[in-house]
Amino acid sequence: MTNVVYGLILIHYIILTERLVILQMDIYKVRKFTRPVHIDVEVPGSKSITNRALLLAAMGSGETLLKGVQFSEDCYVFLKALEGLGFKTEMDKTARTVKIKGMGGIIPAVEASVDVGSAGTAARFLTAFMAMGNGIYTINSSEQMKKRPVRELLEVLEDLGARFEWLGEEYSFPMRVIGIRYLYNNSNSGNIMPERSVKLNIDRSSQFLSALLMTAPALFSSLTIQLTGKRDARSYVMITEQMMKQFGHKGVEKPGADCYRVAHGSYNIKEYQIEPDVSAACYFYAMAAVTGGTAVVRHIRKDSLQGDMKFISVLEEMGCRKEWSSSGGLKLYAPEDGKLKGVDINMADFSDQALTLAAIAPFAESPVTIRGVCHIRGQESDRIKVIVNETRRMGIKCDEHEDGAVIYPGLPKPARIQTYNDHRAAMAFTITGMAAEGIEIENPLCCSKTFAGYFDVIESLY
Repeated sequence: MTNVVYGLILIHYIILTERLVILQMDIYKVRKFTRPVHIDVEVPGSKSITNRALLLAAMGSGETLLKGVQFSEDCYVFLKALEGLGFKTEMDKTARTVKIKGMGGIIPAVEASVDVGSAGTAARFLTAFMAMGNGIYTINSSEQMKKRPVRELLEVLEDLGARFEWLGEEYSFPMRVIGIRYLYNNSNSGNIMPERSVKLNIDRSSQFLSALLMTAPALFSSLTIQLTGKRDARSYVMITEQMMKQFGHKGVEKPGADCYRVAHGSYNIKEYQIEPDVSAACYFYAMAAVTGGTAVVRHIRKDSLQGDMKFISVLEEMGCRKEWSSSGGLKLYAPEDGKLKGVDINMADFSDQALTLAAIAPFAESPVTIRGVCHIRGQESDRIKVIVNETRRMGIKCDEHEDGAVIYPGLPKPARIQTYNDHRAAMAFTITGMAAEGIEIENPLCCSKTFAGYFDVIESLY
């Protein structure tokens, strides 16, 4: 026990006013572990699944109880926006539940103003929902969100009949949305629009496709979407398809290559259990890998469709070993010889973990190559630039490529990591500091976007 740290942690997501002192700091000084870390955690629900569940429940018929909700900043933004659109919601933070009363695909408010903050998923999903709607809606956002891609989705929504008034730059937030139902005097939920076909490019975000698939059934007899781009990473779209069925829709057809068709239908489910967040789990698995320890994340499912499950396979390729628990959960062991192997990985389908892999890459025996993630240049930050800038800041050699980077082995030097107001940068490079001296994280509060209690949990490990 003297050489091992055991952390049995139940992670609770905490609203901003309830933050511990550690998260009130402008700088978080990471302390290097001098012994293996053995972690046992239970994480709240997936952000991706939570956001989809919030939309599908709001589009449903009657009241839906969502269980295992991830109470992150993005979730609060989504809920506040739904309330602004007139939906009745009831939140129980302790029980991690949300009740939403759906109106059968109709938005209660015929005029409203909402703010999507920096929540990209909420911004895209709710914009599509409002575009199908029966009113006039104003959407505001953070400065960060104004720079993120949304044009491809907006152009398709225009083609389908919605109208937009730009309150800033064209095809970006803020904007005013005039819904299709409103324009066509189709406020009666029993009336549906004729079938349509559109072309869509999802190279910059698969959320464009998910937004259309989930919202079109409320208004169109059918919508066929032909993809025109090159991106074939669609694990999040698979989650969307699965959840539409779970919420009572008959599902998505695929009549041809890169072609999706969704028919008119409704959502109707009384309760829905949200899966644990694999994205959050991956940080703990990475901690185990670089400190020579182990990490257990409870309730992770073997049949999970979350794309970040592929990061576990990357850690295995680097020399780690996994073990499924009969009682539910996944345990990861660091390499027995304490040495991580270099890898060459296309991360297009689990790009949220690109920063995590970059953060542990210096400790590998040979270079780590990250490919296929050109689209992450348009996320909360240019994440490829972040990888390059911050690894070099620590004295690590790093080559930048258009769709990724190559990180070379080396001992990270003391450095103050800039986080670019990007939650994943803050969380990922904290892991580097667990195996190297002198790493500091600027603006740790930015992690509240998806994981408000992250640094509180880290502190509990020491």
